[in-house]
Formats: sequence, C-alpha cells, structure tokens
Amino acid sequence: QVQLVESGGGLVQAGGSLRLSCAASGRTFSNYGMGWFRQAPGKEREFVATISASGSSTSYADFVKGRFTISRDNAKNTVSLLMNSLKPEDTAVYYCAQFGGGSVRKVTDYNYWGQGTQVTVSS
Repeated sequence: QVQLVESGGGLVQAGGSLRLSCAASGRTFSNYGMGWFRQAPGKEREFVATISASGSSTSYADFVKGRFTISRDNAKNTVSLLMNSLKPEDTAVYYCAQFGGGSVRKVTDYNYWGQGTQVTVSS
C-alpha cells in the first residue's frame, strides 16, 4: 500500500515563500508521476502541478506559473513544491498524489493521496 505524507505547510504573509514536501513509501517511487493539488474551503480540489516519473517533465496550473516549482528526488522518495510570491488566494489544504494513468491534471486519475497540509497566506 502506498503512503504519502505531506509536510511544510503553515502561516505566511503575502509575498512570502513555503516549501512543501511529500514523502512516499510502498511502491517504486521512480515509476510514477506525482502531483500537487489544493482545496480551499467550499471549493473543489484543483490541480496545481505535476512532475513525470523521471522528473524530466513538469506542468503547472496557470495560476501558479512562475511562482511555484515542483521537483522530486527519486533517491529519497520525495516530491516537493516550492511556493514563492504567495497570495491570500493560495490559502488551501495542499495534497500530494501519485498518478495512476490518464490525464495528469485530473483529480480522479490519481489513485493515492496524502492527508494534506494546510497553507494559510495572510494579507
């Protein structure tokens, strides 16, 4: 069974930075693409960023392009999300997930999820 554990969330002022990490166990990590999603109160879970199994390919939601960077370390079974220039509208619970096939931007095409980590950006 795959386990994903996020860390690194917290409270930050607008314009600040946070680095989220996700530690994976249970399957050969380097065989699977990984993604970050977020869910704000009262809203649906939405795609943030994804990275291919090898790390050679990344993709971002338009609203984070140029501000967020996804990366992975296959030797350490971790995937990270560096978030710069944070805005109050980035406030949400952030989840990492393992890609199961299909569309890398589609929530339902990820079959393992972490418990989430809260990110709060104050104005």
